[in-house]
Amino acid sequence: MTRVKVKKKTNWRRFIPVYLMMLPGLAYFFINNYMPLPGIMVAFRRFNAQLGIHGSPWVGFANFEFLFATQDAWIITRNTILYNTAFIIVNTVLAILVAALLSELSGKLKNVYQSAILLPNLISTVIIGYLVFAFLSAESGFINNTVLPFLGISPISWYTEPSYWPFILILVNAWRGVGYGCIIYLATLTGFDRSYYESAMLDGAGRGKQFLHITLPLLKPTIIMLTLLSIGRIFYADFGLFFQVPMNQGALFSTTNVIDTYVFRGLVQLGNISMSAAAGLYQSVVGFILVLFANVVVRKIDPDSALI
Repeated sequence: MTRVKVKKKTNWRRFIPVYLMMLPGLAYFFINNYMPLPGIMVAFRRFNAQLGIHGSPWVGFANFEFLFATQDAWIITRNTILYNTAFIIVNTVLAILVAALLSELSGKLKNVYQSAILLPNLISTVIIGYLVFAFLSAESGFINNTVLPFLGISPISWYTEPSYWPFILILVNAWRGVGYGCIIYLATLTGFDRSYYESAMLDGAGRGKQFLHITLPLLKPTIIMLTLLSIGRIFYADFGLFFQVPMNQGALFSTTNVIDTYVFRGLVQLGNISMSAAAGLYQSVVGFILVLFANVVVRKIDPDSALI
């Protein structure tokens, strides 16, 4: 019995460096994610800074009613869900294809391509907004002054035509976000046993068949995990993408206004902190439910790929 206790103490001491390395991350996680939790009550109160959170009057679900009382409620919810669904599909497909192509390269050229693909993810959305403006400006934009005249098409006023912006935003988001997903898939690909591919080549399978019958099945757990995590944030929009890139143009609100930008504009114009808190809680609860639902579906189809 004494030997067992001594052994447990020894094992615990062996992991002290690991626990110390965990402390900064755990401290950040606690401060950033758990300490603000009492602020959830703001969503159910008419917040008054002088009275504080606990002193502000309780209004129940009135803030949620106010959030969805306007005619824009359906538009912003629809836009948020459809955009994020398109982002998940397009970015996943492109990230897998690019990762598969990069896995075929070797040497310094591979590192250059990896850096070039990841670079847009590190650029501020403010800068991206001005890069897009340089292409789409009605007076001096590259597309209106170079591409469209070459094709014999009249210039387009991009910032007053909402119909073009679903495609523009999906393209910009793919350009910015594919690199991050690509690195994850590439790291997974490099860990595969190359004997599978060598056997397939001996059997006469080309690149296409190897990708369909070896690469995709082996990538399936990673694809499912990243998709489930993305579904968890399907009610959250990239604020910079939907606010900075369209330059906050009112003419584009029908296709660029999402929950996050709607709440921001409401907060700036009305100063309603309680409504913002209600929207944040609404997004979190719905996202959590969607993750659980998606996980149940995955568990029924492939139990080994489910998160929980």
